[in-house]
Amino acid sequence: QVQLVESGGGLVQAGGSLRLSCAASGSIFSINYMGWYRQAPGKQRELVARIAGGGSTNYADSVKGRFTISRDNAKNTVYLQMNSLEREDTAVYYCYAAVPTGRYWGQGTQVTVSS
Repeated sequence: QVQLVESGGGLVQAGGSLRLSCAASGSIFSINYMGWYRQAPGKQRELVARIAGGGSTNYADSVKGRFTISRDNAKNTVYLQMNSLEREDTAVYYCYAAVPTGRYWGQGTQVTVSS
């Protein structure tokens, strides 16, 4: 089993920044992908950013140039640096990990952007 714990969410003014962290623990021998999804009220869950084992990244068009995903392999931790936040970024953000034996989700952390 793999456990994912997010931190760093909260309330921020439009134009501000937040950094989310997701620490993975448990039976981890390798990680194929780690990333972030988000879900706003009344909307489908969508991929925000993903980083693969080789370091390649993928971003939703809506966050390109504003968000950056990174990792610390020694800590099995992935980060999401969010800059120039907009009201439309308000959502519950979920950490995701794909390992050879399964796929896992974190509990979610609320990000609220106000103006």
